[in-house]
Amino acid sequence: MVVDGAVTDRKADEVAERREKRERAEERRAAAEDRGDAVEAARLEARTQRLTDAIQETTRELLALLDVPIVEAPAEGEAQCAHMAATGTVDHAGSEDYDTLLFGAPTTLRQLTSKGDPELMDLEATLEGLGLDRQGLVDVAMLCGTDFNEGVRGVGPKTAVTAVKEHGDLWGVLDARGAEIPNAEAIRELFMHPPAEDVAVDADVNPDVEAAREYVVDEWGVDPDEVERGFERIAESQVQTGLDRWT
Repeated sequence: MVVDGAVTDRKADEVAERREKRERAEERRAAAEDRGDAVEAARLEARTQRLTDAIQETTRELLALLDVPIVEAPAEGEAQCAHMAATGTVDHAGSEDYDTLLFGAPTTLRQLTSKGDPELMDLEATLEGLGLDRQGLVDVAMLCGTDFNEGVRGVGPKTAVTAVKEHGDLWGVLDARGAEIPNAEAIRELFMHPPAEDVAVDADVNPDVEAAREYVVDEWGVDPDEVERGFERIAESQVQTGLDRWT
């Protein structure tokens, strides 16, 4: 498990904007609750969720019981994941965020917590399919908008890909459209050469399944039936070998 480090200067504005959106959603949720609109209140509930210190602390405690290594990223967690995948420390990055591709992860697994099969994103195949190099992909993302910048008005993914191919790079597209992305050079550099560190990870984990189950049920108040299959799979993985083994 890789956790975010310090918020970069380029992302500070985005973090502040997300906080404001959560606060506005909370006000609307409370108003919906007051007028008895349970459906609207439930819909807005998801927008008010945030990663509190308590959530982070209890998550770390659970991961410790499961013997899952925790890596502290120097900055962006996705950048550290990408670096670890690129250097062979891990087989794949695992994230719901497409930024891992921009940061250079050769392969990324998405939807690891869903009931279906995870999605494998392959950077080389993606670049080949789009006819771009990684820098071109970063340029496309910046034109559409990233965690570090707003996109160019009226530019979606397809338009951005076509424009980068036509005009050569981000600067060519911006010149052609008379547009501007503040701090574009620094943001582009952040994606191409993000802060990340070499780390050693012990993949031979020995989870205490019973202790973890008790922790989730007793400390978090989760219905045992909701998590039983997940813990069964972890227990099964401890006795499986070869290609069927997963941890």
